Amino acid sequence: MDFSKCTIGFGITGSFCTHEKIKKEIKKLVDKGANVIPIFSYQTQQCDTRFGSAADFIKDITSITENEGIRTISQAEPIGPNNFLDVMVIAPCTGNSLAKLNAGISDTPVLMAAKAHMRNGRPLVISISTNDALGINFKNIGALMHMKNIYFVPFGQDNYKAKPCSMIAKTELLPETIEMAMKGKQIQPILR
Repeated sequence: MDFSKCTIGFGITGSFCTHEKIKKEIKKLVDKGANVIPIFSYQTQQCDTRFGSAADFIKDITSITENEGIRTISQAEPIGPNNFLDVMVIAPCTGNSLAKLNAGISDTPVLMAAKAHMRNGRPLVISISTNDALGINFKNIGALMHMKNIYFVPFGQDNYKAKPCSMIAKTELLPETIEMAMKGKQIQPILR
């Protein structure tokens, strides 16, 4: 896949345990020629966790993409009127972000970017990572799956014994999901 003519907005939310995988997927997209514009949630910008420091993660992403990215709601809002993204990805997409997206809440840079981007009728790709996908967020996943121009990276349970409601996207399928979404199609099967 050649993404050399593709500008991808890449929203990163707080599922910190997946951030290393996300870095690798962003690198793959850049290596395929994509212009990746990172969009950082407030939690991603501020929270140091057992998985690493926020500053180091942001430094790595900006180095990989060669783009400082979008860090505020006011920086995200012009995505709509300027219509410069071919596709937007939210990866990882937490249960909190899923719920807010489904409810039309845009109180973070990532969610404002998604709202602004969707007004242009272009694809939004969601890569879930949530411990309550088969719990309270199941309804949000179902509702978003039926919305026009929203596509999901295939996902499945990541630890059904210890976390029976948890699901995570197969991030290695992100490039194929983006390619299909840009053609207006959902990659199949979704559940893997």
